[in-house]
Amino acid sequence: MAVGGLLALVLAGCGGGGRPRPDVFATQDATGGTHPHHQQRPSPAMRRLAAALQSAFGPAGRQSGALVYDLTDHQQLFALRAGMRLPPASVEKLYTTVAALKQFGSGASFHTTVQGVGHLGAKGVWHGSLYLRGDGDPTLGDGVFIKAWDLGNGANVADLVAQLGAAGIRRVTGQVIGDASLFDAAPGGPATNYAPDLPDFGGQLSALTYDHGAAMNRLSPGAFAARQLALLMRAAHIQATAAPTTSKTPDRAHLLATVASPPLSVLLKLMNVPSDDLFAETLTKQMGARFEGRGTIAAGADLIRQVIDTYGLRPTILDGSGLDRSDRSSPSEVAALLRLIWGTGTGRVLESSLPLVGVNGTTRRIAAGTPSAGQCVGKTGTLNTVTNLAGYCHSRGRRTLAFALFIEGPTNTVAIPLLSRMIEAIQTY
Repeated sequence: MAVGGLLALVLAGCGGGGRPRPDVFATQDATGGTHPHHQQRPSPAMRRLAAALQSAFGPAGRQSGALVYDLTDHQQLFALRAGMRLPPASVEKLYTTVAALKQFGSGASFHTTVQGVGHLGAKGVWHGSLYLRGDGDPTLGDGVFIKAWDLGNGANVADLVAQLGAAGIRRVTGQVIGDASLFDAAPGGPATNYAPDLPDFGGQLSALTYDHGAAMNRLSPGAFAARQLALLMRAAHIQATAAPTTSKTPDRAHLLATVASPPLSVLLKLMNVPSDDLFAETLTKQMGARFEGRGTIAAGADLIRQVIDTYGLRPTILDGSGLDRSDRSSPSEVAALLRLIWGTGTGRVLESSLPLVGVNGTTRRIAAGTPSAGQCVGKTGTLNTVTNLAGYCHSRGRRTLAFALFIEGPTNTVAIPLLSRMIEAIQTY
């Protein structure tokens, strides 16, 4: 896929009613201590908030629910069908974010390497082949693409070429071979039975991708990445040809060049602000490969479930992006997670990875042009007839509120103004 065509794709903010579940929301605070809910008489502000949210949820239908919690005063402010399990869509990425931070740490990065089998001879001739070994970095690509797609944050293949030149290599007698063996070969997710899903992913999944999973003709993403490396090498006066298929790097290969991804904290922002499904499933496969021994979405989803279970929460997690409509979670579970991580290192990184509501990313249309714009951060979740939003608000009353708003039934066009009314009500509390 040409870079121009790929940039033209719009990444979908992703993913039936569900059964109510017991409310999981009332036992622990963000530090692990217990804070039973105080059953105080509702204040006038709470009554106004409840009335505004009830009114906004009226057109949303009975397959919608919400929970709003005051993190400052440790009290639940509003709940409506909060235990109902619904498709979270891309709100699922909150679970993926927390699991990745817990497993890798915010400073973790992933390294794409060039490894050689052979030796360097006279006049800069590499007698043997080079392997471009993927480490699951979704930002690997060329500088122009990285600037446009990843806001300048990415691993530039030109840096690998420069290192090969500095090592004295001027010609490769063998081939440049892509190695995507860290993950399985499935280019898509469970929502498409693991077939390619370009409308949602904007590319194909692989442990070795170039320019957001671009592929060409019969070349897989890994083989396409090797081809692009060979082309850049030739542009730098290093003679090289690429193999049309991928292969695992032999154990006897040795390191010649390496380039690192941005730290995980930056990768999460690149994932959450535009709701990038390819980033989400790449991180999910990363967790499966590193901690479950299988670079698959299923293995990564198992690991995400294990992490979220440590918070006493048990949503149905089948992928990392939320595209699978069989994923299930409740507003209560999502709001509980936001409450439990608030004030922790994990919570601070997650909050900083989310777009400002009404300002940027997938939340830019929600409450845009109102006094509430820029006062909340949130993760959207959008599928056909599913329009969700969850995050944090700094309210006019100088309180920090966690919220989870799930709407199923109305079209996205109808639901966005409803979410705008809800955010305004929450932020003005």
